[in-house]
Amino acid sequence: MSRLDRYDLNILAALQKDARLSNQELAEHIGLSPSPCSRRVKQLEDDGYILSQVALLDRKALGLSLTATVLVGMDRHTPERFEHFEQVISQHPQVLECSLITGMDADYQLKVVVPDMDHYQQFLLGVLTRIDGVSSVRSSFVLRQVLSSTALPLNHLYD
Repeated sequence: MSRLDRYDLNILAALQKDARLSNQELAEHIGLSPSPCSRRVKQLEDDGYILSQVALLDRKALGLSLTATVLVGMDRHTPERFEHFEQVISQHPQVLECSLITGMDADYQLKVVVPDMDHYQQFLLGVLTRIDGVSSVRSSFVLRQVLSSTALPLNHLYD
């Protein structure tokens, strides 16, 4: 990956705020002409800094009002157990995040979004506890989301 200069960092920051900016708008925003701006965006994509551009949807507007943080413990710590769990859990769209963790009495932390407690119970009893190797599940439910961002901090990259 190439070294990022201030134009690259400004492009990344601007696109994290609004990926719908046209190339013309982006170029004006960062102080470049459109052609070099377009080339830089393409290079940032090719270098793997920009993975994709997506639309962020409103969970509540879509009827997804329950968010759970779920800690999952496994009975054995073997690559096969972990691989099987990860393969099964990745097939369920209500799981937005799955992280292998350390420092807690769990092996995985999940972020699960469902319409209501009935749907969560169906996921818990019908899917999660039926995965081979799952030995414990602890759920916490979000009462109010104080902060939510998809933007990564870039300030450590500025000179």
